[in-house]
Amino acid sequence: MPYRINHVHLKAPDPRKTAEWYATAFGFTIVGDETRVFGDRFVRCVSGDGGLAVNISGARTGERLGAGDAGAHWGLEHVGFDSVDLEADIRRLEGLGARLLEGPIQAPNGVRFAFLQGPDDTRLELVQRPALAGGSC
Repeated sequence: MPYRINHVHLKAPDPRKTAEWYATAFGFTIVGDETRVFGDRFVRCVSGDGGLAVNISGARTGERLGAGDAGAHWGLEHVGFDSVDLEADIRRLEGLGARLLEGPIQAPNGVRFAFLQGPDDTRLELVQRPALAGGSC
């Protein structure tokens, strides 16, 4: 059986606020919001195309969480999003409180990308692929 990503899970001090940020920034839809038996608020989101589930929760009862890290680090390092206008998306996300960390960077293959610090000190990447002949990406 081929595997596919089931979901991405983010931790946040205010899961609803973070979910609303992603809904505004990337067109996510909030599809659930509950307090689980673990004592944490658990907000379920899906990407605009329905292809990615993103869960955002707070700390469980008695759980101590380390700080986020928008810098490069081992483990799950960032979440990448496609962009058709890198500079416009950077400005838009900065207007929502994100902070540009690196870029835009032009790769030899024509791909352009940038890294930003999102809510709860998450590392986000925007990726703009070069336009193909005929004008579409």
